Amino acid sequence: MIAETGHFSLILALALAVLSASLPLYGAAKGDARLIALAPSLATGQFLLVAISFAALTHAYLVSDFSVLNVALNSHTLKPLLYKISGVWGNHEGSLLLWVLILSLFGAAVAVFGRNLPPAFRARVLAVQAMIAIGFFLFILLTSNPFERVAQPPSDGNGLNPLLQDPGLAFHPPFLYLGYVGFSIAFAFAIAALIEGKVSPSWARWVRPWTLAAWAFLTLGIALGSWWAYYELGWGGFWFWDPVENASFMPWLVGTALLHSAIVVEKRDTLKSWTILLAILTFSFSLLGTFLVRSGVLTSVHAFATDPARGIFILIFLGIVVGGSLTLYAVRAPALKPGGLFAPVSREGALILNNLFLTAAAATVLLGTLFPLFLDALTGEKISVGSPYFNITFSALMTPLVLTLVFGPLLPWKKGDLGGVMARLKLAAAAAIAAILLAIWLAGGSVLTYLGIGLAAWLAAGVLTELGTRANFQKSGLKAGLKRLAGLPRAHWGMASAHFGVAVAVFGITASSSWTTEELTVMRAGEEIPVSGYNFAFQGATPIAGPNYTAIRGHFTISRGGQFIADLYPEDRSYSSPPMQTTEAAIHALFTGDLYAVVGESLGNGAFSVRLYFKPFVSWIWAGALIMALGGALSLSDRRLRVGAPKRTPVAQGIIAQPAE
Repeated sequence: MIAETGHFSLILALALAVLSASLPLYGAAKGDARLIALAPSLATGQFLLVAISFAALTHAYLVSDFSVLNVALNSHTLKPLLYKISGVWGNHEGSLLLWVLILSLFGAAVAVFGRNLPPAFRARVLAVQAMIAIGFFLFILLTSNPFERVAQPPSDGNGLNPLLQDPGLAFHPPFLYLGYVGFSIAFAFAIAALIEGKVSPSWARWVRPWTLAAWAFLTLGIALGSWWAYYELGWGGFWFWDPVENASFMPWLVGTALLHSAIVVEKRDTLKSWTILLAILTFSFSLLGTFLVRSGVLTSVHAFATDPARGIFILIFLGIVVGGSLTLYAVRAPALKPGGLFAPVSREGALILNNLFLTAAAATVLLGTLFPLFLDALTGEKISVGSPYFNITFSALMTPLVLTLVFGPLLPWKKGDLGGVMARLKLAAAAAIAAILLAIWLAGGSVLTYLGIGLAAWLAAGVLTELGTRANFQKSGLKAGLKRLAGLPRAHWGMASAHFGVAVAVFGITASSSWTTEELTVMRAGEEIPVSGYNFAFQGATPIAGPNYTAIRGHFTISRGGQFIADLYPEDRSYSSPPMQTTEAAIHALFTGDLYAVVGESLGNGAFSVRLYFKPFVSWIWAGALIMALGGALSLSDRRLRVGAPKRTPVAQGIIAQPAE
């Protein structure tokens, strides 16, 4: 009965979405305040109904109700509680339910926190959001019902994919979806603005916090997925340029461009048409990622579905959303006249350059991801676009981006002095040169290694230079300068933190990619191998039994210069439901790098295949991503950028109050 309640709640949510997509939109067009006022209640009702549906599916997993087909295929009686919960979204049907839950959550958030938006505009935003929801509700109910019953329930269930039975994968999808789906709000704001035919600085101020929140969540989601791949798959890497990885990275790149472009609209009332286009493209990339994951056109550890019928449904929906929004953009965009003028050398110019590099990078990733699919569809020829293409092309675009990233915050609006800014960045340039020389002396490497290290130092020092310029220590003194820094808006500190996080991540990527030491060998108990100055002593391997698997657990003792460092216990696991073998790497994190051990299959006579690594500064990659996300959260905490809109100020009795600029 609980499962049927969940199913019926989805049907009711679809009905409310249809009403929300029509009545308030009609009311906004006709100026009917009663119909406009329905929008918040309908959006909140959708969320409550989807929450009931999601709770019903979660209950089915918690009690192992194998009469529900989805539970029977993706859970098991012996599965730990955490993975029973994460199993709810660890499959195609459940992940779609999570998608619409988050979609309706954002709609309800606009209804609650967007009270200072003009009522007609908010009604249009929620109507667009409801239109998106209708497509996903129909997709779930017609092709992917998570509450379908099975006539003869199994006693134990099939079990969740063992690769997904991991804490990283338990939290990765929710954060990723909060980013993916969060960009739907920016899309809805853009379409609502096109319907009204007006984009103002107030519009940019309204859309920025929603975009920022989605960007921060997507940053965390991508970082969690990368971290999971690093320690779970056992190959020692953190990014493989897998098509599904790329599908999450492309909206992040375009969303980053959108964040910076919206600043120009807010501050200078220009780049309106371009910013609207970026909002459309960002969510379009999110929908494209959904298509790639669920259409069956890709084979990936991340992919959920292989049913072509589902892929066709999503492709049609993608065509309607993207095609319809771009058509509306083509009709309305010419009327969006730009406001203030500016010189090429200005903060506006720096932000435009930032946008060009980010969108070009997204286009490069898109080409490398989709070209093999198009070639296969047209000619039947199968090719693989691998890491060399992405590494070379992406690095070529990101290098000038990072070089110019420090100039923007130092340039004034409208017109700037490039020579003066370069003079202030002399210490940053010196820091970059010093970092390169230090890298050459201590570790060596290639030209790309030195370029990456130099860029990281340049960006980090540039952020500190900008903060020092704001403090004006030379003229004001230490105490007054610190007071100036303390008085900076949180949004400014958020920007500085995000840029500094990029520097930390660039350093981690460069160091781990260039200086990793790897040993692939066969070891017996009592043998010892040096890896980058650390001694890995193999103590042997023993069989163990887990809650729903059996494993061979290796034991390595790590020492350096005769001093004990850590014990590592990697495992080679075998699951029976479903049958699969997985590798559980053992990692000991140090400030300077990770000690990483993997034990493989037994080769007889007490010998095991092993992989041993020292990964210099690899943890800095995820530390950088965390700093970026925290920068986003810090900006959101700024009073001027809280979710919602500026307060409306009554101008006169009998006159409708307008949002304050």
